[in-house]
Order: sequence, then C-alpha cells, then structure tokens
Amino acid sequence: MSHEHVSYLELLARGAGTEAYDRPVLLARASGAGPEELAGLEEAKQLALRVRAELEGRRRREAELSALFATAHDLAGLRDLDAVLRAIVQRARSLLGTEVAYLSLNDPAAGDTYMRVTEGSVSARFQQVRLGMGEGLGGLVAQTARPYVTEDYFEDPRFQHTRTIDAAVRDEGLVAILGVPLSLGSQVIGVLFAADRRARVFEREQVALLGSFAAHAAVAIDTANLLAETRSALAELERANDIIREHSGVIERASEVHDRLSELVLHGGGVHDVADAVSEVLGGTVEFTEAGAGSARRAGGHAVREGDDWVAAVSAGGETLGALVLHGQPDLDPVDQRTLERAALVTSLLLLARRSAGEAEQRVRGELLDDLLDAPDRDRRLLRERAARLRTDTEAPHVVLAARIDRATDDASEADAGGRESADRQRLWSAASHLAATRHGLASARDGGTVLLLPLGPGESAADLARQTARHLGGTLREPVTVGASAPVRTPLDRPDQVAVAYQEARRCLDALVLLHRSGQGAAAEDLGFLGLLLADGRDIDGFVGRTIGQVVAYDRRRGTELVRTLEAYFASGMSPARTKDELHVHVNTVAQRLERVGRLLGPDWQSPARALEIQLALRLHALSDAVTGT
Repeated sequence: MSHEHVSYLELLARGAGTEAYDRPVLLARASGAGPEELAGLEEAKQLALRVRAELEGRRRREAELSALFATAHDLAGLRDLDAVLRAIVQRARSLLGTEVAYLSLNDPAAGDTYMRVTEGSVSARFQQVRLGMGEGLGGLVAQTARPYVTEDYFEDPRFQHTRTIDAAVRDEGLVAILGVPLSLGSQVIGVLFAADRRARVFEREQVALLGSFAAHAAVAIDTANLLAETRSALAELERANDIIREHSGVIERASEVHDRLSELVLHGGGVHDVADAVSEVLGGTVEFTEAGAGSARRAGGHAVREGDDWVAAVSAGGETLGALVLHGQPDLDPVDQRTLERAALVTSLLLLARRSAGEAEQRVRGELLDDLLDAPDRDRRLLRERAARLRTDTEAPHVVLAARIDRATDDASEADAGGRESADRQRLWSAASHLAATRHGLASARDGGTVLLLPLGPGESAADLARQTARHLGGTLREPVTVGASAPVRTPLDRPDQVAVAYQEARRCLDALVLLHRSGQGAAAEDLGFLGLLLADGRDIDGFVGRTIGQVVAYDRRRGTELVRTLEAYFASGMSPARTKDELHVHVNTVAQRLERVGRLLGPDWQSPARALEIQLALRLHALSDAVTGT
C-alpha cells in the first residue's frame, strides 16, 4: 500500500473534513509526480470520499435509529403526553440540525390548528398562532395530509399567506420550513415542523426522518387519548359503582323502614314508636310535634329543610295534625327524604285511626255535656260515674266556652253555603272534641257551633282559657274561630243547673265579640269592660269595679289620699282641672298632682272616651256599694 493511500485512511480514521482530502494530491503535484501517479491519487481520493460519505450516512442513520428507539421507549412508558411530545420535537430539531422545531394539533371544534409544543422558538406571537385549514404551510399540510417543504417561505406562492400567520413567521424570523402530517389512519390530527432562519434545502431523507417522528408523535397522542378515555371510563365506572352501592344501601334502609312501619301499624304502635323507628333508620333524632309544621304545611306533602332540621307535615283532609321533625341530619338524600315523608303519612294514618277510635268517646262526652245542659235534674251520682269513665276532672272549677267559625258572607248559592256551614260545624266539633279529650273536659255540637266545658288550670282565668281555645282551634282548622267564655263554675257536677246558665253567658259573650268586629278572638265577660258587666249572668259588680279602679281605691286606703273623690269631682266638672279645684277647695297644682298619680295607677289612656266611660261607671257603682255597706 502506497504512502498516499495510508494518508487517506488516516483522514477517514480521524473524520477529517472533505477539504482535507485534496491535500495528498496537491503535495504530489508539488513534488513533481507524473500523470499516472496523480491519476491514481485522484482515484484514491474519490474512493476515500465515497467511504467517508458512507460512514457519515451510517452514523446519521445510527443516530436517527437511536433517536427513534428512544422515542419508542418513551412511548412505552408514557406518563406525560406533553413530556413525550417535547422530547420528539427536541430530537427532530437536533437530528435535522434546524434552529426551530414545533408541533401543532388540529382543533375540530374551532376548525383550525394550534401550536402545542415548540423548541427553539423565541417569539410569543409565534408560539400562540392559530392556522386555519389551508392557511400557511402548516394549514396546507393539515388539509392535504401531505408533507410540504419550502426553501423560502415568503417567496413561495403555493401557500395561502395571511397577515396573522406571516406576521408570526416573520416575528420568529423563519425562512426554510418543512412540515409533515401527524396522521391516525386517514385522519390528520396535526403537523410536525422543522425550520431554519436561513434558506436551506431539506433532503428526502430528512423529510422521511421527520415523518417517522411524526408517526411516533401521532401514536403518543392516540395512546394518551386512549389512556385518558380509559381513565375517564374507569372513573365513571367507579362513580356508577358508588352510586349503585349507595342506592343499594338506600333501598335496604327504605325496605327496613317499610317493614318496621308496617309492623308498627299491625301491632298497634303509636306515633312515638314511628318516630323512634325512623330515628334509628335515618341516623338522627325524629320527634312528633303538634305544632311547628311551618313551611312544610305548604309543601304539598314533601319534606322541607328548616335550618339544620327536616320537617314533614302530618296532615289529613286539609287538616294539619302536626309534624315529624328530624334533627341531626342536615344533608338528607332524596330517598331518605321520601322515608321521612312516608313516616309522616303513616303517622297521619295512626292519628286518624286513633281519632276514629276516640270519636266514639267524643260522642259519649258530647252526650254527657248535653245532659248537663238540657237535663240538669238527672241523678248526680250517675253523672259523676259517667264523668269518671271519661277521665273528666270533676273537682276543678270549669269554664263553659261557646265556639263558632264566623265567615264573611259571599255570593255563594244557598245550597253551597249550607253545605259549607255543615262541614265547618263538623270540623269544629272534631277539633273541639280532641281538645276536650286532651284537657279532660267535655265538648258537644250545639246552636251552629260547639260548646266546651273545660277545667281551669292553676293560675288560669276564664279569659286566658278563651284566648287559648281560640288560638288552638283556629290554628288546627286554619280558620278564624271565635270563642266566648263564661265565668268559672265551681264543681259543675255538683251544680249541673249552673252549666246551662254559664252556657248562655258564653253565648252572649260570643255574640258580643262578633258585634265588636273581634271575630277570631277569644274573650270572657271580664275582657269587655262594662259591656261584659251587662253580658255576665252573675253581674259581678265588685269584679268590674276592682278591674277598673281597684288600684286607685287601694291607694287611697293605704295612703289616706282622696284620689277617688278627685276623680269624681274631675268627671263631674267636665274634666276641667280649674273647676275641679273649686269643687274640692284645693290648689290647681294639687289637682294636677293627683291626676298624674291616677294616670300612673290606671295607665296613660285612662282619659280616652272608652276608658273614661268605664271609670265613671265604676265610680258610680263603687259609691253605691259604699252607701249600701255604710262605708
């Protein structure tokens, strides 16, 4: 082997540049080599250059294969789609030796393509650009599913140039651009690009290499989409499984409460048994209350939330019987709400059953009261025995109450009005009978309304009982109920003749309330001032005087003052302080001081016409009483 051939092998071994291969020929020519020797050196040089090109091609293919293998390895362990796509773009830029590489994806909803990953880009405008289908080189690749290359983008007429795209490309400074499609089957999902900021020619092998990276990128995107769909499906399955388990539990709870409620009804359970059973099933505390249905009464049978509680109205036939209230479970699911509503329905059925059973007792109570009113001469021992069987308190003072629903007249037909009045009387009797049973009293339908005989509680007056009864009956029926009360009757079974007398007094008080436009209220004669004195059968003069001016009389007795005499002179003088002081022979300031004291004892409205009339009547009755007793 000649010395020159060894020189070429050394050049190949150290990977010298192509210009170094001209040196052996130049040296030989300078040393005077002949034509034959120079021709042999030229032939060896060409052979060495071919070997060098082959070696470079092999090295390039080896690097490309290595990069493709690394990309495939990244896909096999795909965890982050953005990281994989970024690696693909980085390797494409490196192997093709371009200044910039980037990848765009199609947006089917918007009908365009957008930048997903860039490498080597410095322009924010370029990184955010969107290309419509057919616009620019990328838009053309996305539309035709074919690779496109340009040595000078701005001088290439094949692309649809737009102001937005050209501004972004110019801002990035790109000149030569190669774009290949990202395809899944026949569908183009995006474009992979390699670009330089100077004019250059992309070889066929470089186009093929970028296409291989584009294929890997498409696989990565498809794999990521499949993984996302799989994860979403798994999440949906988990949610569905949770819902199934939850519904299964709810159905089991509903079945349990249904069985328990059915058993309670069959075995004669009560309202509180239902509340206890539902409390255990729902995991809270359920209580039955006869009041406080609130907004649940207007919810058409549905449970409603009030604060942290759930309330289900217990009602039947338009009448509110009470409510079931659930405490301790503010977040109640719809099925458990239905459970509470079902329990309220069962409670209403139990209450109606209990009421039906009690109606027989109520009729017996009504018959006993009818006998007291209509046949007071009956055997008192038998009356006491009947009252004992009804658990009626026979020793406490009782009050007779007359109750009536008072409606405004309307244009309804006589038949309709009569039917409504009959229904009102029935509803009122039913509610009054229930009240009488709970208060250990008696009730009966009479004279278009209802009469009750109820015992007085400790510290309770006839007026208090009348007001309570009006509120209770009105709230139960959701209608204004007017109630008039008699004075208390002591041990009515010992004096049955007084019951009928008290009933007439209660009727007169009821009629007076209606005439005074106080329908829907409850009152006794003592509430109606001197009108009550006229209505009361007993003519309780001392009681009227005491209620009206008793404090003034008591003050005079304690202090030795003359407030009563001053009041008499004041009214006799036409309520003139000046004439009053002449009548009493005192200074006008003394009159003013006494009247101020009267105001503090009787209240600031004592000189109003109504109060002044009652006070004058009480003063006359007080004077008559003193004259009779000689005081």
